[in-house]
Amino acid sequence: MDKKLIGVDLGGTTIKFAILTADGEIQQKWSIETNVLDEGSHIVPDIIESINHHLNLYEMEPEQFIGIGMGTPGTVDRAAGTVVGAYNLNWKTVQNVKEEIEAGTRIKFALDNDANVAALGERWKGAGENADNVAFITLGTGVGGGLIADGKLLHGLGAAGEVGHINVEPGGYLCTCGNHGCLETYASATGVVRVARDMAEEFAGDSELKRALDNGEEISSKMVFDLAKQDDILAKRVVDRVCYYLGLASANISSILHPEYVVIGGGVSAAGDFLLNQVENYFKEYAFPTIRNTTKLKLAQLGNSAGVIGAASLALEFK
Repeated sequence: MDKKLIGVDLGGTTIKFAILTADGEIQQKWSIETNVLDEGSHIVPDIIESINHHLNLYEMEPEQFIGIGMGTPGTVDRAAGTVVGAYNLNWKTVQNVKEEIEAGTRIKFALDNDANVAALGERWKGAGENADNVAFITLGTGVGGGLIADGKLLHGLGAAGEVGHINVEPGGYLCTCGNHGCLETYASATGVVRVARDMAEEFAGDSELKRALDNGEEISSKMVFDLAKQDDILAKRVVDRVCYYLGLASANISSILHPEYVVIGGGVSAAGDFLLNQVENYFKEYAFPTIRNTTKLKLAQLGNSAGVIGAASLALEFK
């Protein structure tokens, strides 16, 4: 019987699980709420309990699995199988995740950073088409990413692929990392709103977006993109500014990596081709000529499944 994989995508509100074939096809999916109380001490026991419960449910044994792979927020020591500094999970101290999950499930376990595993998922079964060189940018509350070169995820000394902290505007907006002008401060969901607020102050024309901001209404990045699609002049300028930074960053990443694909995912990417086409225009303006003609920008295809699929692929090392 062909052995299976388990993928776990650990998030601040939800933990997603999947059982997959060794070829990355999802066969079962489920999720549980993330209990971050008591300094996150319930999270790992909950993961173990949920896996064991579902193996019983599906009448499966640990021996039927190649391994478990998990994506997690925080700083990951892959060799030790530990996580530290995952503040949205309340994990302030070192968590011996690998040791505990292997003991609790009797299945081999591997883990990596959540943005990295989403990159692996898109590369393996999504827009990356299993290419050897893929850059992944995810636009959510922040901006994350993962870089795959010659078929391997780049880690460097641990923080490789932090594309959200590429500086695109020296002296620009203050970032949570302490620097000014990081891509994350402009191209994340919160960044788009920040750009809109600033540009609205200097804008004097007719715009629904400006009226909403002047009236103190709550706006979202989705609203900005929707209004831009309806030809709202201020919204179009905001989107153009955001796409400029994304195109510039994509060109810079590609100059170092020369990937086959730059894949853009996350919530903001729901704006679709309207976003992609404008990013591509700036990418072509700033990219090195050889790269401009060979690297292709694409939208992510796997949505919420990228994390569990990429996480499961980590366990292939046990084959």
